[in-house]
Amino acid sequence: MIIVKIGGGKDINLEGIVSDLAELRDEFIIVSGANALRDGLGERLGTPKKVITSISGYSSVLSDEKAIDLLMMAYAGLRNKRIVELCHRYGINAVGLSGLDGRVIQGRRNRGIRVISEGRKRIIRDLSGKPVRVNRELLKLLLAKGYIPVLSVPIIDEDGFAINSENDDIVRVIHEELPAERILQFIEAPGILKDKDDPTSLIPTLTRTELEKWEERAEGRMRRKLYALIRLLETRRTEIIISDGRVEHPVKEALAGRGTLIK
Repeated sequence: MIIVKIGGGKDINLEGIVSDLAELRDEFIIVSGANALRDGLGERLGTPKKVITSISGYSSVLSDEKAIDLLMMAYAGLRNKRIVELCHRYGINAVGLSGLDGRVIQGRRNRGIRVISEGRKRIIRDLSGKPVRVNRELLKLLLAKGYIPVLSVPIIDEDGFAINSENDDIVRVIHEELPAERILQFIEAPGILKDKDDPTSLIPTLTRTELEKWEERAEGRMRRKLYALIRLLETRRTEIIISDGRVEHPVKEALAGRGTLIK
């Protein structure tokens, strides 16, 4: 089993990823992002994203009702269906699902995010949360019948509401239920970089201990991502490859060892 997490950047080579996946013999599940598409739609619709930072230094997008509408349009709609369309063009029998469909990704809503606003501590409650389980039976049924699940947010909370969640956390929960020998993550960079502005500063390998040191020094979204990777390694033993999703053959290059290998 391989879990393929496709980043939501605008320059990700979706067709290159799908054409490579069509040649794989392994079972796989796709988890897709769409942040660039969401941001573009938000600007056009007059609802730009709002980012909040917790007092512990982790940044996230404020998920109010308008933000959830954008998720449904960008993630569960356009991006998900374009990937499914590409899969069918390359002979992959894909099924696109948001976390709502069949309660395939079930979560728990955040009780509140502690932030500093205008010099004061506040608790913000929004429509975001953490995934806690997946509908294993549904995913196993789809895979057994030869269908490839293409998953995206929103997920569903304990009361049946659509909520936002981090794809890194969704990958971890899938890996808990359906252990993967490899997890491929495609981003708009050659891998994890020592200097985010220097593409030649690739870190080729990382251990969990090294990840923890980098997480202490990181800021913003990167800090959140590194924390998620640490949690992922705590779940089950696996091999994580973070590789460039912009190249001609992203999957083949990742499997050939290009990118950052974490284990």
